[in-house]
Amino acid sequence: MSNDQSRTERLRERLQAELAPSLLEISDDSHLHAGHAGAASGGSHYSVKVVSEKFQGLTLVMRHRLVYDAVHEMINKAEIHALAITAIAPSEAA
Repeated sequence: MSNDQSRTERLRERLQAELAPSLLEISDDSHLHAGHAGAASGGSHYSVKVVSEKFQGLTLVMRHRLVYDAVHEMINKAEIHALAITAIAPSEAA
């Protein structure tokens, strides 16, 4: 397993453990940022779509905080440089 794959799997594991999503999609967008300072190590720019009951009744900012809280260690260790988040409750999923 490459470093990028293991990083993606750690991201998946943390989001699943903290948010118990009914849907979790992760996209490694690092290739779109070639030459960018945060892309030097590869596998550091991600997009996630998370559908979770835990988002029900929360504002967008509160939802994003939950996602960031779940992966804060990876961000602090510079394993994740950028994270684009789509966070929705099941009642909003179509």
